[in-house]
Amino acid sequence: HVQLVESGGGSVQAGGSLRLSCASSRYIYSRNCLGWFRQAPGKEREGIAYIYSSGDSTYYADSVKGRFTISRDNSLSRLLLRMSSPKPEDTGMYFCAARDGNSCSLERNEYNYWGQGTQVTVS
Repeated sequence: HVQLVESGGGSVQAGGSLRLSCASSRYIYSRNCLGWFRQAPGKEREGIAYIYSSGDSTYYADSVKGRFTISRDNSLSRLLLRMSSPKPEDTGMYFCAARDGNSCSLERNEYNYWGQGTQVTVS
């Protein structure tokens, strides 16, 4: 059964803002690494940000650094992604994912748990 559920996607104008949310079970939320990935039409899925379970350490792909912010809402067991100043090239399906392991990365093959995605369109 699906253990990660993304929401908050939609259409947004370039330069605006959007916040994505990912609800999960406590078991999944407690995994060491939580990440956001995206897949544009005709392209491979790419990792854009991750955060450790402690919430103290984050990492961003160069394509979103300085514009997107990943965070955790521990009270609700939700992973969040704040998208500021989005660009048309940010358009795609956005997925949240979780993995075990001591070190986080943006390698999609290392993630064990996935949501079904939420569509973001920037125009």
